[in-house]
Amino acid sequence: MANTKSAIKAARKSLRNAARNKSVKTRLKTLSKAVAAAAKANDAEKSRAAAIAYSSALDKAVKSNVIHRNKAAHRKSQVAKYIFKK
Repeated sequence: MANTKSAIKAARKSLRNAARNKSVKTRLKTLSKAVAAAAKANDAEKSRAAAIAYSSALDKAVKSNVIHRNKAAHRKSQVAKYIFKK
């Protein structure tokens, strides 16, 4: 257990951040599955909308330091290659 007042506060903050990170990462996984499902169904309109929503969620996760910016860039690149190919 934390001994100092600041360490106690830091422990509480760590729990809050972990809960936030978990919810954001779960949402990213859900959106990723939605992109894959839409692409598999060959629905161009739906897959494009799902890819845009996923990219936006990745950017927001980077902004709040949940995932690394290079990881988000890689995932966005792969989705774009997968969805927006001609």
